[in-house]
Amino acid sequence: MNPPRRDSGQTRARILDAAERLFADGGFDATPTSAVAAAADVPKGLLFYYFPTKSELLRALVAERMTLGPLDVDSLAEPGDPARSLLNLTAKIRELEDSSHVIGVIISREQHTHPEVLSALHEHRDRLLSLIERVLTASTPVRPAASRLRSAAKAWLGILTLGSDRATEAARSELVSLAEFVCDGLFPARRNAAPD
Repeated sequence: MNPPRRDSGQTRARILDAAERLFADGGFDATPTSAVAAAADVPKGLLFYYFPTKSELLRALVAERMTLGPLDVDSLAEPGDPARSLLNLTAKIRELEDSSHVIGVIISREQHTHPEVLSALHEHRDRLLSLIERVLTASTPVRPAASRLRSAAKAWLGILTLGSDRATEAARSELVSLAEFVCDGLFPARRNAAPD
């Protein structure tokens, strides 16, 4: 069976859009493929042409939609201010997460029962860690020691992973303090030389 050539990319995207909404609302296991096909307005056979199994649909959804997109590190990094740079990166990541059901809901729900989701989550965290390191490197006038850079990036990733109530002024103030604390560890000699 050959798929329609004219809109095959659009059809595939509609299927993924429908799966994202339905898996986020009801969960992967509780959502039949017939519901995904109906929501995408495609015949069930066409859904299976693009995604031979329901697990393949989940795998493609997570792999393709759990992305940070092309982030411009230079636009996020503020030279000489790594803490502000971390906050810029965090705002961008949260904006992307808020626009995606995959990162926000599906991953947290399905990671414990579907190994492909857990694997994608680990890959996503590795990409985040690399991105944090790149932003820190771009924002510091002197490159920190590799071990300190990695430790600071891991600490910030932990802070991001734990999440918090983003809406309150107290939460935003705490995040600023945490960014400054993490960045203080990049150059311990500078921190120790500062007057109290």
